Amino acid sequence: MKKFLSLAAIALSSCLFLNAQQQKNPESTEIWEPVPPVVTPGEGTQAPSDAIILFDGKNLDQWQNSKGAAAEWTLAEGAVTVKPQTGTIQTKRGFGDCQLHVEFREPTVITGDGQGRGNSGIFLQGLYEVQVLDCYNNKTYSNGQTASLYKQHIPLINACKKPGEWQTYDIIYTAPRFGESGRVITPGYVTIIHNGVLAQNHVALWGTTEYIGSPKYSKHDLKLPIVLQDHGNLVSFRNIWIREL
Repeated sequence: MKKFLSLAAIALSSCLFLNAQQQKNPESTEIWEPVPPVVTPGEGTQAPSDAIILFDGKNLDQWQNSKGAAAEWTLAEGAVTVKPQTGTIQTKRGFGDCQLHVEFREPTVITGDGQGRGNSGIFLQGLYEVQVLDCYNNKTYSNGQTASLYKQHIPLINACKKPGEWQTYDIIYTAPRFGESGRVITPGYVTIIHNGVLAQNHVALWGTTEYIGSPKYSKHDLKLPIVLQDHGNLVSFRNIWIREL
């Protein structure tokens, strides 16, 4: 028994010695594969080299209405503006996990208040709304203000600019995953940076966006369109790009 314990002690000492020797060698903790792909960043808010350009101010070729026909919103001076009563517009392609950049501008002519002032929305997978609203000196319910995940998560801050000034959203999105039976394996997660300030920090979605009632999940495809909402207000958008993750 003593001999066995002695051999075990020697083996343990050898392992500890070898481990200690390895820790003194920096190469022992170097990992060389895989090599991250090279991406050229854009200047300012320009798109990085691997981004898909969804709107560059020239046309709406990447967009359609909810019925699959041509998008009817107003295109002028490098921006697209909601044309009330024409309905939402959505990307022709579907997207799941992504980094999404959107610039938006609230109307300079202020009409209404609360949810009636500069209201629109960006729907991830067409189901989960990032609220667009003019909350510059405009009070509304906190889980429905600018940069909220509508009726779910209150933003950490109010970073709204004055009406008429261009604002930015940078959104990191991980789509929910479902089992074959429809059970949620992992929820969706969203991070939002509004005008360079963190507004949502990797928060979990509770389900699809609901105006009335509680959010709930229903199984859906991994890749679905990005949707911009027509809420009757003249909100404008420009420089929209996306990176699939």
